[in-house]
Amino acid sequence: MPQFSTIDAGQAKLRVAVEGEGPLVVLVHGFPESWYSWRHQLGPIAEAGFTAAAIDVRGYGSSDKPGDVAAYDMESLTADVAGVARALQPDAPAILIGHDWGAPIVWNSALSRPEAFRAVAGLSVAYSGIPNRPFTEIFKEAFTDKARFFYQAWFQDVGPPEAEAQADVRGFLRKFYYWASAESPAGMSAHKKHGESLLAGLIDPEVFPAWMTPQDLDYYVGEFEGSGFFGPISRYRNHERDFAWLQQFKGRTLDMPTLLIGGDKDPAFNGFGRIDDPGATMKKHVTDLRGVHVLEGCGHWTQQERPAEVTGLLVPWLKDVA
Repeated sequence: MPQFSTIDAGQAKLRVAVEGEGPLVVLVHGFPESWYSWRHQLGPIAEAGFTAAAIDVRGYGSSDKPGDVAAYDMESLTADVAGVARALQPDAPAILIGHDWGAPIVWNSALSRPEAFRAVAGLSVAYSGIPNRPFTEIFKEAFTDKARFFYQAWFQDVGPPEAEAQADVRGFLRKFYYWASAESPAGMSAHKKHGESLLAGLIDPEVFPAWMTPQDLDYYVGEFEGSGFFGPISRYRNHERDFAWLQQFKGRTLDMPTLLIGGDKDPAFNGFGRIDDPGATMKKHVTDLRGVHVLEGCGHWTQQERPAEVTGLLVPWLKDVA
């Protein structure tokens, strides 16, 4: 089991699960997850000769939970990652690994502070460079203006999304995890209309996929019953702030070893349609892409659905870049 510490990252205090000794690897989770989403990787990374440190992103678990939407912008979250890395390994750059929202957080941590990090890997979300417009404009054009449901549009207003999730935390997590998993029926929410809630029409399966045990789900339920959902959902409410902050880095490339892992049944990995060459976009913005791995039959919860395969890709990469 990892050891838990509360680390002052400068702007927020974060809970960090730490295991092992050696070069620092900071692991950053996505929505709606926890340090616990890296439970299968912490031990093997530590055994390979590294310090594996999985954070609770601010708003989650036992980390600080600011009450302002703006506190969950990319500038703040990348500062948290840098603060944790500096506290745990002040004399050498760290390695970053992120999944889902954790992937943009680590991509942009490395982009904004290249001196602080030596390599970066993303799971589920490829690096696509500095945006030309806020993502809210993109999903408005693709979904909202056509009266189609898009979950990030549902998340924009404070109140209703939190109330829906917190009314039945276990039911919310079961439906959301299943919706984005490989086992979910294709297009399960494709015909929903803008204005419907996130859970409308989502399935709570009679038998949950084996990759998440009842004990795993119990842990997540306990975390979200304690933390609530305001902070986690507020990450989706900062697209305009993130866009404005990132403009200062226009023209900058990621010039450190990078790695991408995704699943061919992951809706986030495939964006708005299946991507034939997910590395092609990244190669426009990174100069040292060390691998693109697409796991056949894998859904969104990459390192949980396919723990052995993901760990088997990460550990050799870590040894190569350390």
